[in-house]
Amino acid sequence: MDYSQQTRQLNLKETHYYQQWATLLTQEGIEGLPQTVTDVEGCFGIFEGQQLIATGAYQKNVLKYIAVDHHYQDGKLFNAIISTLISALAQKGIFHVFVFTKPKYRQSFEFVGFNLLAETDVAVLLETGDVSLQQFIAQVPRVQEQAQTAISAIVMNANPFTLGHRYLVEQAAKTSDFVYVFVVSQDVSLFTTAERFKLVQQGVADLTNVVVVPTSDYMVSYATFPAYFLPESQDVIGYQTALDAQLFKKIAAQLNIQYRFLGEEPFSKTTALYNQALAADLPPEVTVKVIPRRQAVDQVISATRVRQAIQAGMIETIQDFVPDTTYQFIKQNQASLQARIQKGMQVDGN
Repeated sequence: MDYSQQTRQLNLKETHYYQQWATLLTQEGIEGLPQTVTDVEGCFGIFEGQQLIATGAYQKNVLKYIAVDHHYQDGKLFNAIISTLISALAQKGIFHVFVFTKPKYRQSFEFVGFNLLAETDVAVLLETGDVSLQQFIAQVPRVQEQAQTAISAIVMNANPFTLGHRYLVEQAAKTSDFVYVFVVSQDVSLFTTAERFKLVQQGVADLTNVVVVPTSDYMVSYATFPAYFLPESQDVIGYQTALDAQLFKKIAAQLNIQYRFLGEEPFSKTTALYNQALAADLPPEVTVKVIPRRQAVDQVISATRVRQAIQAGMIETIQDFVPDTTYQFIKQNQASLQARIQKGMQVDGN
């Protein structure tokens, strides 16, 4: 990098930085920028004098908003901004990094050590670091004669685990030899990842052909599908789901997963669009089965309603909605759950 070029951390809340940042990204074809940036934990820029000529940002372990002024496209600035971001994440103890970007940038990221995970006509997902997709697949439990077994999978957030979730697992278990229940590992829900995982395990403990597995970063994560956690437009949801589906098919091929069970979604627009896209993208490799929601007290069972009851201090109204293991956990931890809500943890949505 030229001695006259300097790397600085950008505070995008400062108007002059935001304006330069937005101008560069727009110039380089990155559209739909927010007026205020709330989905960025850290952002860096390379300046020549007072002119911003390269930038990149991260949220959790995902790189985003990466652009280099096309007048300086010799590869060195791209390498420098990626190296800066990787170093910043390493200082935070993050050594497994994803990037979700346009196909035309795939080769540039592969040159700096990223490996392709999934690709569609409009986007690619790549990773680098101390964990890999193959390592994740290798640690997933197997059964004897896996290649000759009828295997199904369910991916759920379970925030918290309800009798609706239980019904979906039961339907899969009845029609399959073996069922994987993958529990979303992103820790951005009212119930923590550890709590959700434990409640799912307890809720299906009697089903002998079911195993509960964490998704790590490879299913419905900030890397593969950020719109699940941060509502986006229908188009964005569509191409993110397409990537998520491509990645799931890679996993399914190695685990001999032939069926993906989905719960019908009457409440969450994002999840409903996600289900529609999966039904279009997973076949023919994986057959999609959509199961109608279970009802209780003439109402569709919903985790959202359970969370709303916790917020309102009316947990006695949800006993018909959740297994006893979930109910007892909520009863014992009601105060801490309500404190999380008061601190801003989301109740509606997923």
